[in-house]
Amino acid sequence: MRVLLVGAGGVGTAITRIAARRPFFEAMVVADYDLARAEAAVAALGGDARFLAERVDASDEAAVTALLERHACDVLLNATDPRFVMPLFQAARTAGATYVDMAMSLSHPHPERPYEECGVKLGDAQFEQAADWEKAGKLALVGMGVEPGLSDVFARYAADELFDEIEELGVRDGANLTVDGYDFAPSFSIWTTIEECLNPPVVYENARGWFTTEPFSEPEVFDFPEGIGPVECVNVEHEEVLLMPRWVDANRVTFKYGLGEEFISTLKTLHLLGLDRTEPVTVPSAGGPVRVSPRDVVAACLPDPATLGDRMHGKTCAGTWVRGAKDGKPREVYLYHVVDNQWSMKEYGSQAVVWQTAVNPVVALELLAGGAWSGAGVLGPEAFPARPFLDLLTEYGSPWGMREQ
Repeated sequence: MRVLLVGAGGVGTAITRIAARRPFFEAMVVADYDLARAEAAVAALGGDARFLAERVDASDEAAVTALLERHACDVLLNATDPRFVMPLFQAARTAGATYVDMAMSLSHPHPERPYEECGVKLGDAQFEQAADWEKAGKLALVGMGVEPGLSDVFARYAADELFDEIEELGVRDGANLTVDGYDFAPSFSIWTTIEECLNPPVVYENARGWFTTEPFSEPEVFDFPEGIGPVECVNVEHEEVLLMPRWVDANRVTFKYGLGEEFISTLKTLHLLGLDRTEPVTVPSAGGPVRVSPRDVVAACLPDPATLGDRMHGKTCAGTWVRGAKDGKPREVYLYHVVDNQWSMKEYGSQAVVWQTAVNPVVALELLAGGAWSGAGVLGPEAFPARPFLDLLTEYGSPWGMREQ
């Protein structure tokens, strides 16, 4: 397997550090708009000849296609933010490569009823091309991070091995992470955080299909394992709700994120001031008027999440709560994966949130390389057997857990 990894930020760099310990691939080309960042990720691996750095603009489909072909890469792993999903997705298809991402094509709210009906849903632009990928015998594995990704694997596992009927699949994400010296320092890309938290959340119900609610709706307190404890969680737009119902039978699917009152208040303020907008505005500069995106300005003013590991303390938990029946009796479980920031920094030099995201696509690549996972079309993690993934994740030194509720 020869892999083109596009994006050498926090998650991309963590991917290289995890993959470097595994023998399943022949080469990994690490490409970024900032060549120095790609070179730094490669240099940190101590001379592993399988890795090399390149510069590429992720928005330039032709340039990405040419890079895939020049290095004879058979897989494109997308570690950029969702703005670049479609050009990378298209480049992989043009080059005949397998495509893997951790977030899907962007949504657009319903123009008239944004908090009742879906407009363009997450992943719609990719699923519109599913028949073409399947006809070509090529695979696009979408949403293969931690959430979406591992959470979807948990849903498949629950359906196959734990339940006869599933009433609700509820992804629940929470943490007790703190960052020294910062009152507001998101542990993940602020661009993506704003996108998913301020868009209308999507809920799925079998009798109704997909529909939307107000941002931060339906608050509930969820008790997270391994010392994290109770965290208030709210509805947030996320790919799992769009993926799980396609392959797993459930009456209801939700995603709730433990954000905290202060975090929610800050996001609401950004929205009130228009600083969540992606459309450029004109501002004065020493060189004359320039056009900039308010959201990009917010991102530039905040610390890079990849640099926060030494200041972070605590644990992060991703998991899927499942309620249903087994052998005629009610059952409720929480399948989860916890990463301690102290452990991930010591073992890999990557903070917990980016490491937890990064490990899952590497596991998936190894399963694809070995043939345990295979397929054609645009498929989510739910379309593949869960047990090989969970066993290999444990072999990577990062076991998952299950709690009967």
